[in-house]
Amino acid sequence: MKDDLVLNENAYLPLRDVVFQTLRDAILKGELKPGERLMEMHMANKLGVSRTPIREAIRMLEKEGLAVTVPRKGAMVANMTEKDLENVLEIRDALDELSVRTACMRATDEDFSNLKKAMGAFEKACKGDDVRLIVDRDEKFHDIIYRMTDNEKLIEIIGNLREQMYRYRYEYVKDRANYSVLVDEHKKILDGLKERNVDFVQNIMHQHLANQVNAVRSLIREQTEPDCLS
Repeated sequence: MKDDLVLNENAYLPLRDVVFQTLRDAILKGELKPGERLMEMHMANKLGVSRTPIREAIRMLEKEGLAVTVPRKGAMVANMTEKDLENVLEIRDALDELSVRTACMRATDEDFSNLKKAMGAFEKACKGDDVRLIVDRDEKFHDIIYRMTDNEKLIEIIGNLREQMYRYRYEYVKDRANYSVLVDEHKKILDGLKERNVDFVQNIMHQHLANQVNAVRSLIREQTEPDCLS
């Protein structure tokens, strides 16, 4: 456990959410390593809270795929695997295809205006170093596309998948070398939607996701390679 782990204070959130955000950040930033045990008592003492919010936060981490509970060992930081990456993003790919096809039919001028603003906010965020902000702006861009479908069930299903995708999105966005590609793809997606060119937008969305899969897959292989050689 990282010795300088400090609670991210936020007076507007329940304590369990504050603990969750603190542990989530530590995992995403690599301060808590894959396979590292999440010991309730130790973390409670370190963060100055009781074990209850720690336990609740761990359950929330498990829901996002960031933690896993192993019999007789307890909770630990989950490893990223190629299989999980491919399973999650394969579903996302299919939902994106449906989303942009439907959005091309139903989007309004107001939708396009909102999407353009979201694209600008994402591009602005990419000029800074706040990875969480960049991820947030990226999610907001895609959320507008999903809302363009005017299909509440589709929006709900994609929302349920969001938590499982977050870690992979974060890992991809951590690499600044990807920013120019992401910004360019967002612009093409907006242009294709405005032209209501279904085939074009679907192809860009497929490539958009494929870039993420390939980059994170390479990262996973780099992280697991030493284990294979030992």
